[in-house]
Amino acid sequence: MTSQPHLHQHAAEIREFGSVIQLPIALSHDARQYSCQRLNRVLADTQFLYALYKKCHWGMHGPTAYQLHLLFDKHAQEQLELVDALAERVQTLGGVAVGDPRHAARITGVPRPPDGIEDVHSMLSRLLDAHETILADVRDAATRVAGLGDDGTQDLLVSQIVRTGETQVWFLAEHLVVTPETGA
Repeated sequence: MTSQPHLHQHAAEIREFGSVIQLPIALSHDARQYSCQRLNRVLADTQFLYALYKKCHWGMHGPTAYQLHLLFDKHAQEQLELVDALAERVQTLGGVAVGDPRHAARITGVPRPPDGIEDVHSMLSRLLDAHETILADVRDAATRVAGLGDDGTQDLLVSQIVRTGETQVWFLAEHLVVTPETGA
């Protein structure tokens, strides 16, 4: 007997991405398949929104740098929690969650930012655009999965993804409001 770990192990996939296994959760195979497909798209988008928040967090500059640095980090953490909730829902439905960033990059609808640092207003606008892309897709997905009887996925999409996204949009958009000088 030895305590030496068995290193460098590799094996064939045991479940293919896009497939779903049968679980006794009272949802048809087709409903679970469709929900997993939509959830994986939202999962990829959310992974990229998380990364976009971190990119903006690290590249923050200007007079509101500290406040936005903290806000972006808070929003990124909230997106990371959504990533986990989405991935776990895919697995709960019997699917395979997209977990590799290279794979997520192929299915995301969130546009790629430039490699360099943008001005603050452009960062805020890019984040708002990403949220709108995700929210439009999530609203459509929530309606469609509800029609298939997948109340759990519909609830996750509305109560967590939509509500979190809308709140984050509100806080971001407030940083783009131009207020008149008061002269006080």
